[in-house]
Amino acid sequence: MALTFDPFREMDRMTARLLSGAGGAAAASSWMPMDLYRSGDHYVVHVDLPGIDPGSIDLGIDAGTLTIQAERTIGGGDQRQWIAQERPAGRYMRQLSLGNDVDLDRIEASYEHGVLTLTIPVAERAKPRKIEVQHAGGGQTQIGTGEGSRSSESESATAPAGSTS
Repeated sequence: MALTFDPFREMDRMTARLLSGAGGAAAASSWMPMDLYRSGDHYVVHVDLPGIDPGSIDLGIDAGTLTIQAERTIGGGDQRQWIAQERPAGRYMRQLSLGNDVDLDRIEASYEHGVLTLTIPVAERAKPRKIEVQHAGGGQTQIGTGEGSRSSESESATAPAGSTS
């Protein structure tokens, strides 16, 4: 099978890369595709980083912004004569703005099979909870966002006179 080199196609690719975002910034973030979802009491982020040296991955948090940086190098010597070079290389960065409802001290990260996985727990203060309300009749009422969010010890099973159920 013979590989052919088309210089015009390569020029089109380089032009598109240069015009797609001020110095390749768009290429850097789009090269790191991610999935983000909430599962129970934590958020999960999966970031595709194939071919990355795990030692080059740098995670940092500053003022509620999570920064993911990684570097992909193409090994080998200067003796190469490229026929095609389509795999991106270089330093890449992606930033995620974290809200106030996450526990920044308990974020966990792992890298396996080219996928960086971040587990970001929801802060205790942001989890749904019930609040007990004392009332004059001596009973207690629970008001909250969890299961059985509204109950009372003094509630009756019958509707008041004149109301429809």
